[in-house]
Amino acid sequence: MALPSTPLFIDGEWRASCSGATYEVRNPNTGRVVGTAASASAEDCAAAVEAAARAFTTWETSPLSLRRDILLKASEHLSSDEYKARVMAAVGEETSATAETHVFNILGPTNELRNFAGAIGQLKGEAFTSHIPGGQVFCQRRPLGVVLSIVPWNAPIGLTLRAVALPIVCGNTVVLKCSEVSPRTQALVVEIFEKAGLPKGVLNFISTTKEDSGPRVAEIIAHPAVRKINFTGSDNVGKLIAAEAAKYLKPCVFELGGKSPVIVLDDADIPRAARAITSSAVLHGGQICMSTERVIIQKGAADALIAELTALFKQVIAGDPQSDPTVAFGALFTEGSAENVLKMIKEAVDAGAKLLVGDLTRNGAVVQPHIVADVKSGMRLWQRESFGPVVALRIVDTIDEAVAAANDSTYSLVAGVWSRDVHNAFDVAARIRAGCTNINGPTIHTEWMKGHGGLGGSTGYGRFTVEEWTDKMLD
Repeated sequence: MALPSTPLFIDGEWRASCSGATYEVRNPNTGRVVGTAASASAEDCAAAVEAAARAFTTWETSPLSLRRDILLKASEHLSSDEYKARVMAAVGEETSATAETHVFNILGPTNELRNFAGAIGQLKGEAFTSHIPGGQVFCQRRPLGVVLSIVPWNAPIGLTLRAVALPIVCGNTVVLKCSEVSPRTQALVVEIFEKAGLPKGVLNFISTTKEDSGPRVAEIIAHPAVRKINFTGSDNVGKLIAAEAAKYLKPCVFELGGKSPVIVLDDADIPRAARAITSSAVLHGGQICMSTERVIIQKGAADALIAELTALFKQVIAGDPQSDPTVAFGALFTEGSAENVLKMIKEAVDAGAKLLVGDLTRNGAVVQPHIVADVKSGMRLWQRESFGPVVALRIVDTIDEAVAAANDSTYSLVAGVWSRDVHNAFDVAARIRAGCTNINGPTIHTEWMKGHGGLGGSTGYGRFTVEEWTDKMLD
């Protein structure tokens, strides 16, 4: 049987790279080739930007109802049995995702498309009296132009839709650069928009090899028609993109990972807290920006919570979900990422931390869940995103110590607080430096309201909001 092949999508046409170049896509568990994808050349990238620039001249004045209806139709397609099956098959083969990631690739994105469709209600102007006697000022929200959207592999449908749907509904056009890991999955988003009636050129899709990614991104950022860049991924790559954009004074919207802390107070519901921490730590192998990575336990709850977590973590088994659907999660991104997770744990243990669960080994890119206690400030396992199935524990005496430990990180995306005293929990949550703090719930959950994002440079610039994808202009 022929392997799936993912082409480029430029100016409303699916086509090969003009150079004919392709690359192989491999399953991270088995290393088996599961598809090929076109590798865009500099000419392809320029063509995508120019197609988006041409489309902008008409899309920016398109009726708001048209934009809304296209997103609603796209939501219907995504929720259909056909696309549910195609999405989950593609994401399983390309990223070793299990059925549990349905929430990030079908359920959540379907609802987000509806939310974004409703965002047209925010595209309003305002009028006020001028300081010049007799004058009136009219202020309108207008789209920016061509947007470059760069998306990762770990939640390929949800993060792709977030990167393209809101800019599009605001009247912008988009050049979407997918992850080299998940081109077939992310191309399904483009296909869904095409079927929903999006005009040609409004959304263009390119893929490249990992080696070509940096040069192609730099070329697109340099193109005069590109007005803004959005990127979700690591803070290290985010810094490179920000530096490139700074050459041309082009603004960016970034979400650059997390190191989610959870505070468990003495009066917490321990069994519920343990289940939520476990699920948020190991879902998709911990390869989610909202994954629980740090657990700060008030002393009175420590023994019971650690016992519950230890028992739960020992029940979770990683493996190959394609051959064994009962495993909890599959391989990590690469063998290199698996080795980095283990190295962070080993460093912490060598510096005095205690390994409670896990054996510090890997089978290729498969890493079993780990719990590490007595992790101190300054250890990489406490400070840096691991992107693996591991939690770092720290026991504290007071709430003030717990808050200080939660804020002891440059990441600040999501946090959690567990307490039966809801008033106290709200007080503690207000002191945590995070874009979203869930009370008595998992860290892997946010609501789309005015845009989700973290605080501080390491977590990102800006928010995914209407304000970020429009300018206010006076008439």
